[in-house]
Amino acid sequence: MTLLWIILGTIGAACILLILNHDSGTVLGIENDQFASLIWFGTWGVILAAAIIPRPGQWRSFARNCVLWLAIFLVTMTAYMYRYEMQDIVSRITGGLMPGSPIAEISADGREQSLLIRTRGGHFEAVGAVNGAPVRFLVDTGASLIVLSNRDAENAGIATNELHYTAPVTTANGRTTAARIRIDEIAIGEIKREGLQAMVARPGALEQSLLGMSFLSTLSSFEFRGDRLLLTN
Repeated sequence: MTLLWIILGTIGAACILLILNHDSGTVLGIENDQFASLIWFGTWGVILAAAIIPRPGQWRSFARNCVLWLAIFLVTMTAYMYRYEMQDIVSRITGGLMPGSPIAEISADGREQSLLIRTRGGHFEAVGAVNGAPVRFLVDTGASLIVLSNRDAENAGIATNELHYTAPVTTANGRTTAARIRIDEIAIGEIKREGLQAMVARPGALEQSLLGMSFLSTLSSFEFRGDRLLLTN
């Protein structure tokens, strides 16, 4: 208790010196702002020391707590330092467990990239968004335009009942007709495009939307690397 009063008295005396020497601009050769900072940090140091310094007979518990907090600090710092690598690992695991989920990457020259992993069926799929609505695309370099299934178009807020299905298209189910539209926004991972031409297939004519060349041709490149497809913005 005596030590505590000595410390409090010292802090109080320092505050009085600061007030008395305000006009001179310095206290004991130290500028007022720096001296005030010393008082501030000194006060907090006393409070923290009083909180953590163990009482007699508590050193073992104190040491155990120090080791625990040191471990938490090291784990936190390690996670922060390697946060981007950890994000990449998580993305790759997600891409493997959920085929079609784009894995975000950055190229050597700073361009955004989306990596797609081939599905068990041998195709490349891409989970993207049209006008903010989720859409699972089948990547089709043979399709000149993006082709949305009627269901995906409705989910994206497109009034399919007002469309004119007059444009001939060829799908896996054979030849049919579709309606020409322009998409407000399409996103595959971090790669986004606005105002692209597209088509909407007749109801029941297309089971899965197609990611065609009207999107792929806007990229800097798209490369097939074995079971991977790399899209570069």
